[in-house]
Amino acid sequence: MSQRVLTTESGAPVADNQNSATAGAGGPLLIQDQHLLEKLARFNRERIPERVVHARGSGAYGYFEVTDDVTGFTRADFLSEVGRRTETFVRFSTVADSLGGADAVRDPRGFALKFYTNEGNYDLVGNNTPVFFIKDPLKFPDFIHSQKRDPFTGRQEPDNVWDFWAHSPESTHQITWLMGDRGIPASYRHMNGFGSHTYRWTNAQGEAFFVKYHFRTNQGVRSLSAEQGAEQVGKDANSHQTDLLQAIERGVNPSWTLHVQVMPAAEAADYRFNPFDVTKVWPHADYPLQRVGRLVLDRNPDNVFAEVEQAAFSPNNFVPGIGPSPDKMLQGRLFAYADAQRYRLGVNHTQLPVNAPRAASVDHYGRDGLHATRYGSRQDKNYEPNSYAGPAQTGQALAAPLAVDGWTGTHEAPAHTKDDDFFQAGELYRLMSADEKDRLIANIAGGLSQVTRDDVIEKNLAHFHAADADYGRRVEEAVRALRED
Repeated sequence: MSQRVLTTESGAPVADNQNSATAGAGGPLLIQDQHLLEKLARFNRERIPERVVHARGSGAYGYFEVTDDVTGFTRADFLSEVGRRTETFVRFSTVADSLGGADAVRDPRGFALKFYTNEGNYDLVGNNTPVFFIKDPLKFPDFIHSQKRDPFTGRQEPDNVWDFWAHSPESTHQITWLMGDRGIPASYRHMNGFGSHTYRWTNAQGEAFFVKYHFRTNQGVRSLSAEQGAEQVGKDANSHQTDLLQAIERGVNPSWTLHVQVMPAAEAADYRFNPFDVTKVWPHADYPLQRVGRLVLDRNPDNVFAEVEQAAFSPNNFVPGIGPSPDKMLQGRLFAYADAQRYRLGVNHTQLPVNAPRAASVDHYGRDGLHATRYGSRQDKNYEPNSYAGPAQTGQALAAPLAVDGWTGTHEAPAHTKDDDFFQAGELYRLMSADEKDRLIANIAGGLSQVTRDDVIEKNLAHFHAADADYGRRVEEAVRALRED
């Protein structure tokens, strides 16, 4: 095999990659050393702004295969026939910590999928929990500020974390998930995934349905206790990344079975609680799980930076037959995610290989901008309408229209008969075994007892009391015991 030639970025061969050019044998460096300057300048720019949330992540390629007929609910082509396979890319992540954070920590996990369909890329951006901490995107920056490192101390502060939760009773349900046994997954392979939000499917007849996505791991759910998580972090801070990489390299390809809950659109208005509230789940007794297909991951990325760090997901990347619901948090994310990627990666981030459509052609009038690689032919116009046979609109909406009425302004969500911030948190607590309850109480008390303000502790305790009397009593007693030590 002939020796490959090292070149500069412009393709010129490099004569010496060990010694910089100097003015004489012992003289100062020369600014004319283009190879040196190019290497240092590139090195200075090798890092891009990390994600504000979900910075620490791992990813893999695979496919989604339809196993059951869902054409009665959606006209999405990639779901149109049993046996149909669509290439996918999945990115798992922690939420609160930075890019250099550890994997085996107590934190929600991002579960983001990109389907490379023949009608364009479809992004489904969810978590490993079916609910979230807040229900209005206006609160999201404040929530994340409370969970990230404090600007003065430079560390995550229990005072900030629990103070925000004290003023956000709707967080009680998600706190119960996070502090319970599934708060630290043993690996990305051993956790479930959820779309979390409510989405809208439309079938070929124009009928609309609201849906929730559930990806159930076929490896079985496995989680770590707080002590096991701390031990794992000490052994290998990259434990989840290591596990996913090595499993796929061994040919042990992880898989998940996708189910959906389906609510006819007409039932949403009179449902007993707001079905678009992301702090709540739909009981399976009301809307049973219906199997759709199977997600399999079978190929590791060749380059983590190019394919995992630069992977850009946005929940506003829909395909015909799938659209948004009035879920306020989802509505906020339709803007925020795409805007975050334009900031991090530039306006042309969709041209990067990991983000570019693979089974659909791209034809639009966007031009120029940083890192533009798509220009079109010299005859193409960059405006529409035109007289030059440029791409034209279809006139067919991706999803069914949604009726709206009322006055503009800032409104609380319309009240349903059973809307409540605490009932489902109490239901989740009552489903737990005695041992699960013990660990939940210990995890909550361990954090809440570190809060320095009594009023913040009391506000949080009131939330747990409202969810379940036994839940509140036990948390209160455990916090008191830890603070008296």
